[in-house]
Amino acid sequence: MTTEQLFMLGLLIAVFALFVWGRWRYDMVAIAALLAATVGQAVPFDDVFTGFGHPATVTVAVVLIVSRGLQNAGAVDLIAKHLLPPLKSTSRHVGLIAMIGGVLSSVMNNVGALALLMPAAIQSAAKAKRSPAAILMPLSFASILGGLVTLIGTPPNIIVAAFRADAVGTPFRMFDFTPVGGVVALVGVAFVALVGWRLIPSSRRAHSTPEELFEIEGYVSEATVSEDSPAIDEALTDLDDKVDTHDVVILGLVRDDHRIDRAGRRERVRAGDILILEATSEALDQVLAEFKFEKIGRPPESAEDRKRVSMSLTEAVVQQNSIIVGRTATVLRLRQRYSVNLIAVARAGEEFHGRLRTFRFRAGDILLLEGQEERLPELVAALGCLPLAPRGLSVGEPRRAGLAIALFATMISCTTAGWLSMPVALAIAALGMVVLNIVAPREIYESIDWPIVILLGAMIPIGAAFQNSGTAGLIAAYLVTLVSDFGPAVVLALVLILTMTLSDVINNAATAVVMGPVALSVASKLDVAADPFLMAVAVGASCAFLTPIGHQNNMLVMGPGGYHFGDYWRLGLPLEILIVAVALPMILIVWPL
Repeated sequence: MTTEQLFMLGLLIAVFALFVWGRWRYDMVAIAALLAATVGQAVPFDDVFTGFGHPATVTVAVVLIVSRGLQNAGAVDLIAKHLLPPLKSTSRHVGLIAMIGGVLSSVMNNVGALALLMPAAIQSAAKAKRSPAAILMPLSFASILGGLVTLIGTPPNIIVAAFRADAVGTPFRMFDFTPVGGVVALVGVAFVALVGWRLIPSSRRAHSTPEELFEIEGYVSEATVSEDSPAIDEALTDLDDKVDTHDVVILGLVRDDHRIDRAGRRERVRAGDILILEATSEALDQVLAEFKFEKIGRPPESAEDRKRVSMSLTEAVVQQNSIIVGRTATVLRLRQRYSVNLIAVARAGEEFHGRLRTFRFRAGDILLLEGQEERLPELVAALGCLPLAPRGLSVGEPRRAGLAIALFATMISCTTAGWLSMPVALAIAALGMVVLNIVAPREIYESIDWPIVILLGAMIPIGAAFQNSGTAGLIAAYLVTLVSDFGPAVVLALVLILTMTLSDVINNAATAVVMGPVALSVASKLDVAADPFLMAVAVGASCAFLTPIGHQNNMLVMGPGGYHFGDYWRLGLPLEILIVAVALPMILIVWPL
């Protein structure tokens, strides 16, 4: 083993370890690895940033813009509105939602498909008096499975297609993944609908809906400022800091039946003012005693009062790439910077009763937020959170939905016929949606999942160095030697299982970048076709069902579903075994060795 190979092997082990550790963002880990590979002379200086202009990276970016266009046009909302009724049978309910999620994620980003369907799925579960835990994990898994069906369904397919282009001169086309991926997706969706949801722990399936998780009366109270209160003549901003030490939030002040919120935070407190406080019962007692406030006997402000002052509450789940992950409410200064009040939080479906000011946010946490009704959706999005309440349907004009679908279908037809490459066709579709005002110019950049783009741009040159240095060949030789006596089909199974295992603990795009060169080297050493091994990588990289960290969709449903880390393998392990059993013969039939 050469020095360069030892260096590349050590670098990849370090990258995998950091991915699994999860303390650093995976895009930052990838950039650091790229710079290390460059300094170590494994990646030539001229090739350092070539990954950012690679067709795979460009395709992933424009797919996300096209997905936003389909969403904005109202095409997806119409589907969610008409095809997600509550059903008495849990299997039929799960099957319908899983099928819709799978179909949508085959033609758009699977994270986006889940984000669009999850609020509607939660609403349909509430109407059916069914726990969202029975619905959300199957929906997550189905949206991941749907990505297997087409080239644009998931980043690993795009990456594998690019490896094929480098190896044999032509990439996989739009529907080359369909014979294998379609069968795997159908079998997988049928499994989660008929059997899989039953494997979710019964204690989770008895979990309440997000709307029932937070009892607002336990947090929001009203108190009158007494004549001898030390808070008199204090500005609300100064009083904010004082009560914050008790983990109490002043949501607003009512004077003469008029509520004063952020715009009047410089207002000075007077005797007789009514303060609207967010606090646990223990913290509230402390503040009442210290500042001589008198608790009002009537219940907290009603929904009608909130509506009158244009304030509203919403539940939102923290996404993996949210700006608040790893930070506390105190550091973020949510009231001052974002004009939202943090009322309560929950983690893994359980209410948090500690001090909110020191709560460090994680992906999958559920937040109960209060803010101005008209601005709250925008503020939730700015925090990188996904609202769990059903959105008002943005169906717009039916003509816009038709235009978006027609434009998308036309470009897909052009690339299927070989008239345009996939990146060019999708870029034209994205530009067309901007010209037709379906996607606003500012939404172009908001639509793109930049951490994924950075990850790909950084990892692609590392993947090339991994192959060019011969390190991929060494690993391939070891795998071939390990099971060569059993024939190429067993080696193919090993590649599939190894890829699937890696994807359960690290990002699926990174898995595809690393395992793609290994698959090509294995095929070369066995002197067989490369296509079945690349297909095995595509299937394995996208099938991350054992943990919530393997795929962003799994993390998104963790909080709303009330799942624990160990719940995923109960459904995920039998599903992965089933996928291996179905995918292997299908790959060998469609893509013979």
